[in-house]
Amino acid sequence: MTTASSPSRSQATLVAGVDTSTQSVKVVVRDADTGAWVREGRASHPDGTEVDPTAWWDAFVEACSDGLLEGVESISVAGQQHGMVALDEAGEVVRPALLWNDTRSADDATELVEELGGPGAWADAVGSVPLAAFTVSKVRWMARNEPANAARTSQIMLPHDYLTWLLADRPEVATTDRGDASGTGYWSPRDGEYRRDILERALGHDVELPRVAGPREVVAEVGAAARAQLGISGSSPVLIGPGTGDNMGAAFALGIGAGDVVVSLGTSGTAFAGSDAPTSDASGLVAGFADASGAFLPLVCTLNAARILTSTAELLGVDMDDFAALAISAEPGAEGLVMLPYFDGERTPNLPNARGSLHGISRTNLSPANLARAAVEGMLGGLADAVDALVEVGVAPRRVLVVGGAASNPAVVEVASRLVDVPVEIPPAGEYVADGAARQAAWVLRGGEPPSWTDVRPGETVVREPRPEPRVREQYRQAREALYS
Repeated sequence: MTTASSPSRSQATLVAGVDTSTQSVKVVVRDADTGAWVREGRASHPDGTEVDPTAWWDAFVEACSDGLLEGVESISVAGQQHGMVALDEAGEVVRPALLWNDTRSADDATELVEELGGPGAWADAVGSVPLAAFTVSKVRWMARNEPANAARTSQIMLPHDYLTWLLADRPEVATTDRGDASGTGYWSPRDGEYRRDILERALGHDVELPRVAGPREVVAEVGAAARAQLGISGSSPVLIGPGTGDNMGAAFALGIGAGDVVVSLGTSGTAFAGSDAPTSDASGLVAGFADASGAFLPLVCTLNAARILTSTAELLGVDMDDFAALAISAEPGAEGLVMLPYFDGERTPNLPNARGSLHGISRTNLSPANLARAAVEGMLGGLADAVDALVEVGVAPRRVLVVGGAASNPAVVEVASRLVDVPVEIPPAGEYVADGAARQAAWVLRGGEPPSWTDVRPGETVVREPRPEPRVREQYRQAREALYS
């Protein structure tokens, strides 16, 4: 755990935002009125694609030690999407949560798509075509492979719902938000309702589901037991907001508008854009999600992002600074060396059983510099395709904002500007998911319109004008189609 603190802000009204992600939990405390940073904490999560969800609460408590939440008046939780948290009638965990990056339910997703009448029927019903990542596919996997666990399950939550529920001392009715609910595969962004018929089809029986709260609704107060564990003293109430999914949290922190496309480079890679109307894509490339503000968030997700760079750097025996220097020293296109970065299978395109591969290897191009360049171009090549898919559902990009852990790598800036034909912006590094949750907490506390925060992240936004290199995209396309036609 690491915790830092700014100088005393005794007059400030404080709010907290939580990012319970795949690898760790981050908690950011900010000034409700200005967004100014006050302090933060973090702790690690267990590795793997299935995790006991109680570990997330333990990590959250660890991150909040040393009085991190003291004086906070409102809190919201944003979290990794899609994870299946199955609980029994007593509210106890039935089995470890299956996370978004667990691909064992790929065949179940295919079966569900066929059973409902094909991709078009799913896009019409819930705005998205389920893949292995979606909660509904994991529910079917449990029903098929663990019937005793399925029969015992009486309630299903998402990761952020579970943490919110524990914050409120396990109330009788859990809550979620429309953004995270839209990633289950059994909630319709267009209709604003659960499709319980789809859930029953997947599980075999109905269960309790979290109530879908409004974007700035107070869903509960932090309970007495949670206050004791989190070190919150006094008797002043701490309000709980509805929270949201991680991508929705980042979008809310960035305040994206029409024409803004965000590419987020974390454990997974995502490309998403704001939309005033729900979208549906029968191809399955674009998920028609809702957002955290009351609008919509068409999104494309890849399983493989930042870890591609770290894995390749480890192979080359260099640190990330030297890795970036190697990649930048190589020519665009890496002399024909192409990496398809499907190290953990892939979600978009839907290739759950694929693995990474190198193409176009010759005696002259297999160098450390070209391998580093191919890794960056491979990671971003899939996300450039994702931006194209957003265009197909009506998004008209005017700029691309690149955020996430890998965004600070200088090679990412260099390569991204060569793969798209609009300006690329790299905002200052920050915990955008937690910041979005904190902004929601301030909205919950103050009401009215969402707060306009200007004093949020120090540093300058790097802007790079587009310098498209069509041959880089073409090499990537040819390699992908040659292997996965």
